[in-house]
Amino acid sequence: MSTASTAVPAPAFQEPAPTPVSLLLLGRTADPRSERGVECPGDLPPASDPDLVARAAAAKAKLGDRLFILGHHYQRDDVIRFADVTGDSFKLAQQAAARPEAEYIVFCGVHFMAESADILTSKTQQVILPDLAAGCSMADMATAEQVERCWERLEDLGIAERVVPVSYMNSSADIKAFTGRHGGTICTSSNAERALEWAFAKGSQVLFLPDQHLGRNTAVRDMGLSLDDCVVYNPHRPDGGLTDDQLRDAKMILWRGHCSVHGRFTPECVDEVRERVPGVNVLVHPECRHEVVEKADYVGSTERIITLLNEAEPGSAWAIGTELNLVKRLATEHPDKQIVFLDKSVCYCSTMNRIDLPHLVWTLEALAEGRVPNVIEVDADTAHYARVALEQMLALP
Repeated sequence: MSTASTAVPAPAFQEPAPTPVSLLLLGRTADPRSERGVECPGDLPPASDPDLVARAAAAKAKLGDRLFILGHHYQRDDVIRFADVTGDSFKLAQQAAARPEAEYIVFCGVHFMAESADILTSKTQQVILPDLAAGCSMADMATAEQVERCWERLEDLGIAERVVPVSYMNSSADIKAFTGRHGGTICTSSNAERALEWAFAKGSQVLFLPDQHLGRNTAVRDMGLSLDDCVVYNPHRPDGGLTDDQLRDAKMILWRGHCSVHGRFTPECVDEVRERVPGVNVLVHPECRHEVVEKADYVGSTERIITLLNEAEPGSAWAIGTELNLVKRLATEHPDKQIVFLDKSVCYCSTMNRIDLPHLVWTLEALAEGRVPNVIEVDADTAHYARVALEQMLALP
């Protein structure tokens, strides 16, 4: 680890330069051709309302123990301040399940996370997403119909019985249920290696959904497989764009999905920051491209990134390749270290940023008035098989 010999005040965190695209992601402009389902069934308080913080606090206090607010690490600070617990998606779902006295679970995250919370909580609890348009582009890259067609192809080739599905937590309830039905497991970015070890002990091939980069990085970087052992199944091409022999021979059948945030980082970003910040430690999330991971000094899940920064020496310099809200928060929490964003451009998670303070206030005030908006409810059959896959993950050695 590169460290300075003496602790010196770190330069103030510098905002990446705004661009037309970044302004769209931040909600300061709109594209009616691409944005859908973004209206609440009611009037939101204006974002400029100076009383928003007080209104949120008052509604939360009125609800008391009936309410439990979950805040994902990528959320805005003005939302995180009201979270009862922060964490990654699976940790938050577990925390919700551990609070049976809470009638209302307000999940400040995205849709698949709220689904997981609904799957793991009791029937007496209701999971609420403050903005139903807060989805996940990665999760949307694998639909149930597409994955079923892929599995039918594997069955037609006579290899399905040796293929074990492993699905990333960042997937829809439908995909988790598919995984449970076919004897697979869910994984997180923290336990992906253990999940793959379990899968290869059970079969000779893995169908990894929906993030190709996490699957590739885990298989090649952590487990010693080669890039030639991996193929990418593209659901938008006939037969997934793969020949019969490619599917038969591959050890890792990677779904063509990715994170729109982590996919932005390039090897050039790493080269540029090393020139700009002498002695910098490059720390990236395993959802980044393989060539970026190969150039980084450290690779880790969101929780691992936070831990590494907590343990880092004062005066050390870090360039972090993950969502910008988290990077800014880490820079604020560690003024004794120089923390910069790996890319020079804004890289917020656009859908996560839909959960803003006006949406949270609207949600909490509705609950305080006895109205329950935006309930996320997974049907019983889907929830059952998704829970099977999630419980298999919890049982991993």
